[in-house]
Amino acid sequence: MEADARYTLVGAAVLGAAALLVLATLWIAGRADAIAYRYYTVYFRSQSMDGLDVDSAVKMRGIRVGTVSEFDFVSEPTEAVKVLIKVSENAPVRQGAEAYVKRNVVTGLATIEIANPSDHAPLLTETPKGEDHPVIAEGSSELDKVASAVTRMAENGAQVLAKMNDLLSDQNRAKFSATLANLEKISEHLVGSRQSLEAAVQGIRDAADEFRFAGASITQAATRAEGSIASVGENAQTALQEAARTLESLQQESRALSEKLQALSDAGTLELGAMSRDVRTAADAVTVAGQKLSNPKALLLGPGKPQAGPGEK
Repeated sequence: MEADARYTLVGAAVLGAAALLVLATLWIAGRADAIAYRYYTVYFRSQSMDGLDVDSAVKMRGIRVGTVSEFDFVSEPTEAVKVLIKVSENAPVRQGAEAYVKRNVVTGLATIEIANPSDHAPLLTETPKGEDHPVIAEGSSELDKVASAVTRMAENGAQVLAKMNDLLSDQNRAKFSATLANLEKISEHLVGSRQSLEAAVQGIRDAADEFRFAGASITQAATRAEGSIASVGENAQTALQEAARTLESLQQESRALSEKLQALSDAGTLELGAMSRDVRTAADAVTVAGQKLSNPKALLLGPGKPQAGPGEK
């Protein structure tokens, strides 16, 4: 009985420890999952989701950095597949990043590849209005680009073929045949007019020689005219220099004459002043003489006895 009790106790302890270990593992896994991942939304409008499932890999530069959490169809603003992905917080998803579906040609399994535009762009953390998580724009894979290029080449080739078919239509072929026939007639006419053409070419050559001679004559005449013009310019320059010297001499003589006239004007002014003083003195003498002549008695007999003034006896 005691041995059975011990085994029961040991089994219960082992089961309890196992339960605690499972609970701790689940709790740690849940905490780690909540901390170690960031969620993003991608709207795929032009790419096929063939081969993409929940838990499909999300890669960046070929390295698995997360998984597909869920996807759903949306119709607003346009028809698209809304895919929710969780990416490791160590994977730098930057602003301007694009996501596209990359499909294995052999297995057909699809993954989502994230391509960053630049290592210097800031991280994508802003959540748009009306969204629960940041949104990564839809991109296109290299295979899609090649397919688009091949499609464009095929379309351009089809257009070229259509234009060639239009060019080689029955009507155009008839016109080409008529053109070739006309060219053949023109060739035959040119062969028949060979002598006339040679004469015309010789005439053109003679005219070119005459033009060449005329050009040489014009060049010589221009050279002579240039020499004449140069001599006329030199003579004109000499005449201008002589005129400048003559004007300078006239200016000097005018300046000397002006100075002489100024000196003469100053001397005349002084003489007129002295003359006016002499005239004033002579006038005063005449006035005195006139006063004396106005009393001849006093002039002959001398001045009489002065009369007494008021109050004098």
